[in-house]
Amino acid sequence: MKQARIATAWLGGCSGCHMSFLDMDEWLFELADVADIVYSPIADIKEFPSDVDATLVEGAVANEDNLELARDIRAKSRLVLSFGDCAVSGNVTAMRNPLGDPLQILEAVYVDAPDRDGLIPNAAGIVPPLLPKVLPLHKIIRVDAFIPGCPPPADRIQAALEALLEGVLPPNRGEAIRWG
Repeated sequence: MKQARIATAWLGGCSGCHMSFLDMDEWLFELADVADIVYSPIADIKEFPSDVDATLVEGAVANEDNLELARDIRAKSRLVLSFGDCAVSGNVTAMRNPLGDPLQILEAVYVDAPDRDGLIPNAAGIVPPLLPKVLPLHKIIRVDAFIPGCPPPADRIQAALEALLEGVLPPNRGEAIRWG
């Protein structure tokens, strides 16, 4: 029997969802018996693979790299699960939206305020350019299921993965499922 190909990704957020994922403790060994984790920030895989059965995406879409990865995930994943409140609603990551133009914010923080070199990090090629607004994942790509929580508890993540592995989550029906 072919093992499910599962991926997790981390966009703009705090990594708390992946900490909850790791809090599944011993169940992760059971998961490893029936699924291959083919991409994750906790593994050293640089390029998002093809033919992924399901991807859990943590974090909001905040910069150009997030945007590119989100689109790549959708193109290469049968199912995409929005994983945690930043991915579901934008949450804390989107708190910069009311502040206005990201370039003006960066100039105030890095150029106008005391800083060791007065350079905006993305202008120096250190970080990717910020998008005009932080958006939840479903505003960028189609999402098949939502796992809310900040972070979602490990048992909710486990329940979603068990349902996925049992075939409860149907492919591409146009209706997103919400756990929790």
